[in-house]
Order: sequence, then structure tokens, then C-alpha cells
Amino acid sequence: MIKNTIDRKIFIVIAYTTIIFTSMICLIPFMLVISGSISNQASIYQYGYSIIPKSISLEAYKIAFLSPDEIIRSYANTIGVTVVGTSIGLLITAMTGYVLSRKDFEWRNKISFFFYFTMIFNVGLVPWYIICVNFLKLNDTYFALLIPFVLNVFYILVMKSFMSSIPQAIHESARVDGANDIHIFIRIILPMSKPALASIGLFIALGYWNDWYTSFMFISNKDLFSLQFYLYKVVSGAEAFQQLSSVVGVDPASIPTEPLKLAMTVIVIGPIVLLYPHIQKYFVKGLTIGAVKG
Repeated sequence: MIKNTIDRKIFIVIAYTTIIFTSMICLIPFMLVISGSISNQASIYQYGYSIIPKSISLEAYKIAFLSPDEIIRSYANTIGVTVVGTSIGLLITAMTGYVLSRKDFEWRNKISFFFYFTMIFNVGLVPWYIICVNFLKLNDTYFALLIPFVLNVFYILVMKSFMSSIPQAIHESARVDGANDIHIFIRIILPMSKPALASIGLFIALGYWNDWYTSFMFISNKDLFSLQFYLYKVVSGAEAFQQLSSVVGVDPASIPTEPLKLAMTVIVIGPIVLLYPHIQKYFVKGLTIGAVKG
């Protein structure tokens, strides 16, 4: 009994030490980003990045918020597209996964293979662009930001795997009680699938939140710019001005391109950092169950 207690204490010490060490490894890059965003460009050139800034300057944030109306509008565009797209994407993913997980659906294996086939063979960028622009007329519309990430085959297969783990007896008992497929899906399957929904929802939301490429491809109206694309244009403009600084007689070190990149990172990741702790328990459980049942 005494030996068991000692072993447990040793295990706890080792476990907590490992967790603290791993947490510090993950935290240091985030601290470097924050420190670099409030550092002076010249000090970064001279000393490099450090956890404690050598010289504090908020010039990067001043440049980032030179046009507050534009950044607020870009934030609103991204938040709106993320919320709407994640909701629609989760609904479609859950409905498709539920149908494919039903053992009484005769064509479920064939349709699953059809979905899986599209993951292996992709049509490529040019046909995708032609369909979106020439046929669907998505250019310079919110649908160009919304539609490309609504459906993801991998998420459908994960949802199918998760819902297949729900005992078939639950379906049968619900049918005995007179429930139809819609009632079973809404009142039973969805509440039991919260871990998978939270995990996939987070992935879909991150896809929308971090997307800049669709704006680059389809959007020319600055009122429709996503946050990521707007910040990309700001950083690109600062870098271009820095390259021309020697021509116009300006010291390149006075243009805070490096702190500006890190300040943009801080601006972008804020909402995701605040959201993740609330869904972490569902996120971990959903990934674990989906992986075991895959």
C-alpha cells in the first residue's frame, strides 16, 4: 500500500512536469508573437525576436488600424461568413453522415465510395474557377466566400464513423415509440453527436476564418474582403513600400514590416483563442471516438 502511494506520487510529479514543460513549449511561440508585435523594427533587426521586447513600439498596431472602418468591415464579413457557413456546413455534414451511417440504407457503401473517390481525384484549380465564375457567377458575392468550405468529404466520413458508433438499438426503440427519421435525427442523434459536431464545427470555422485565397480569387470589391485577405493586402503594401524606401530616401528600418506581420497575427487569432477553451472537451472527445471507430 505504501509502495503504491509512492509510485502514484512519482507518476503525478512526472506527469505534471511533462505537462508544464509541454505547455511552455507551446506558449513560448505565442509570447514571441506578442512581444514581436510591440517591438521596434530596428531592435528586431539588431537583436532578433525575444520574449521580452528590447524596445517597445506600437507603430505596427497604428498602421494596422489606419483604416478602422475597413478592418471592422472585414471582421464583420469574416464573422458573418464563418457563423453562417459553419452552421450550414454542420447541418449538411450531420445529415449526410447520418444517412450513410444507417445500416438499413442499401446504397450507403456505394455512395460512401463515391465521396471517398472525390478525395483521391481532384478536378484541379482551373475547372473549379471556371465553374465558380462562368457558371455559378460567384465572383464579387458573399457566396464566393461561403460555398467552397460548406462541404468537406473528410468531415462527412468522420461524422459517418461517429454516428455508426451509436447503438442500433436506440434507433429501433425510437421507432417502436413512433418516431420517424426526422425526429430520431433531431431529438436523439444530434444530441448524442455533440462531441463530433463540436470537433467538425471547429475545423469548418477555422477553414472560414483563415481563408484568404477565395477572396484573392473571386473578390475585387473591397467591401467584401475577408479579414485575412485584408490583412494580407496591408502587409503586402508595407513590404512593397519598404522595397521602394531606398528610392524615396526613407530608412527601411523605420517601416515596421516585421512587427506588422506579428500584429496582424495577434489581431486575427484573438477570437479563435477565446473560443477554443469552451469547446475543448468536445473537441478532444470527438477526435478520439472518430479515430477509434474509423
